[in-house]
Amino acid sequence: MGVLYDKLATDVRFIESLKACINCGTCTAICPAAEFYVYDPRTVAITVQTQDDAKIIELLKSETIWYCGECMSCKTRCPRGNVPGLLVIALRALSQDLGYFTESEKGRQQLALKRAIGEKILSHGYCINPDTIAPGNHPEQGPIWEWEMEHIEEVMEKLGANYKGEGPGALRKIPQEDLDEIHKIFEVTGGMDRFRDLEKFSKAKAEEMGVEFGEGANNEYFRMIYTTNNQTHTRE
Repeated sequence: MGVLYDKLATDVRFIESLKACINCGTCTAICPAAEFYVYDPRTVAITVQTQDDAKIIELLKSETIWYCGECMSCKTRCPRGNVPGLLVIALRALSQDLGYFTESEKGRQQLALKRAIGEKILSHGYCINPDTIAPGNHPEQGPIWEWEMEHIEEVMEKLGANYKGEGPGALRKIPQEDLDEIHKIFEVTGGMDRFRDLEKFSKAKAEEMGVEFGEGANNEYFRMIYTTNNQTHTRE
């Protein structure tokens, strides 16, 4: 049994996910991601079951573990009660803990998710808030989004949102004491440690690549991971 396998085996998501894969391929057949991506959840389960650290490291460095959409369709079909989706989540966490996520294109994008979504949960109480979505970073939204941002209060009123208001309602202002509680939850559960590791390993990767690294989205490394697509992820 490998050292990394032992570490993986302490994750409750691993414990709940992998009982005995019989290589039937049912999870791959039902998996929406496998239809489009170069992805096979059966292979992930079989690889982990080898308990071979070298093979597990390959997974942790690969694009593979970032293709799963966590829909858990695999859970509904596996005849042995395995949940490859949970196994992938455990592998992702281990990849982030050890810094291997920076070795793949999709893995490096975890920093973008941390800054674009994770930090917004802490600062605004929402994973997505219209105030933080700059039209310049989302050209796919087109001119409609630019117009909506210019008329955000009018749009939100028509939608029935309590935009930046006190009391209940969508997009209401989140009280500071509630934001403080969210911070405490992240600290106690290890979320803040995970955020710090994402930053630390990403900075090291940027230095290795000779790419400018800074806070927020206005730096070379963030723009690179946010926009790069090597076009090898989907099936032909």
